[in-house]
Amino acid sequence: MDKNLLVEYIPFKPIGTVNEQMAKQYGVPGGLVVQGVLQRAGAKNQNGRVYPKNILDREAKKYQKDYIDQNRALGELDHPDSSVVNLNNVSHNVLKMWWKGDDLCGAVQILETPAGKILKSLFEAGITLGISSRGLGSVKELYKESAVEVQEDFELICFDFVSNPSTHGAFLRPTSMNESVNKIKPNKYNKVNEIITSILCDDGKCRI
Repeated sequence: MDKNLLVEYIPFKPIGTVNEQMAKQYGVPGGLVVQGVLQRAGAKNQNGRVYPKNILDREAKKYQKDYIDQNRALGELDHPDSSVVNLNNVSHNVLKMWWKGDDLCGAVQILETPAGKILKSLFEAGITLGISSRGLGSVKELYKESAVEVQEDFELICFDFVSNPSTHGAFLRPTSMNESVNKIKPNKYNKVNEIITSILCDDGKCRI
């Protein structure tokens, strides 16, 4: 079977900034960390795909060993149509993953890169965001379930943050990061372009 680029979108819940205890636990100096469900096993998702838990667990262990343990579990801001993580657009790093029932959960640190600063500013402005997994693999039709099942050749690539997921309800909305976020008015959600422009032009020279 030919491998295709498979992308999925899952809701994500932010936990705010890293305190001293969390910094010690994750082995990071601090900064904004968000956590939530990265992927779901054994259930038909909004894209009509089912990820068997044994396959997802295998890829999670591989991702832990090859990327998280080596502090290089990087992801991008928005989904490229590529199987390669572009360092120019890296915005975050996955710190930890764990299972909670059939949900694969994770903690993600927002980096101080150009894309990471945009991502952080969007969170602080109360912009609704989503998380998305990216992988390569083939699928098999499950006619009775009206779904397709991801096959043994699946390879997990990374997790990206996205602004416009196609899956209904797959968004992250910060509600408990800090007091200032909770006080933001709804009309601030429409200022995405303003935020991005201000960051890209923070030195007086626009890079867009």
